Amino acid sequence: MVEKLPKNDPRYQQRSADRTVVDVEELRAFIAGKHRWILSTTRRDGRPQMSLVSGGMTEAGELAIASYPSRAKVKNAKVDAAVSVLVMGESFHDEWIQIDGMARVFDMPEAADGLVAYFRCISGEHPDWDEYRQAMTEQNKSVLLIDITRWSPASRGGFPPELFED
Repeated sequence: MVEKLPKNDPRYQQRSADRTVVDVEELRAFIAGKHRWILSTTRRDGRPQMSLVSGGMTEAGELAIASYPSRAKVKNAKVDAAVSVLVMGESFHDEWIQIDGMARVFDMPEAADGLVAYFRCISGEHPDWDEYRQAMTEQNKSVLLIDITRWSPASRGGFPPELFED
């Protein structure tokens, strides 16, 4: 029989796996301030296409990601709107949540309002929205707005709980 790990041993306390079910308001709070994400779209051959992205949750509760029409993630989301996003903490061992949803892709000029929402949820107010919109037009930006359909518990990897003493 394998001996259980002591719960009060500092070598293991910070490395215990955990899963916490969160409601929509807790999800919003979890995402706030976490803008480094991994977006997963589906390639034409059915395999995942993963991209490091910056994103945020809009006031309307959508996930917003800015990109360009020529990027694989944008092309893939136009063909198959089912996407997943992994929102991570600042360090590798922090909690994370996987969010699944349906993406709507907008290219300029239709993307302008979505890009404003994207900027606001990451950086707040811009000093000159006309200037921002003009820059987005010149850069020919796109925006993915993702309607959330489900999400995982807030999870942290580590030692399984059953390895610890009761």
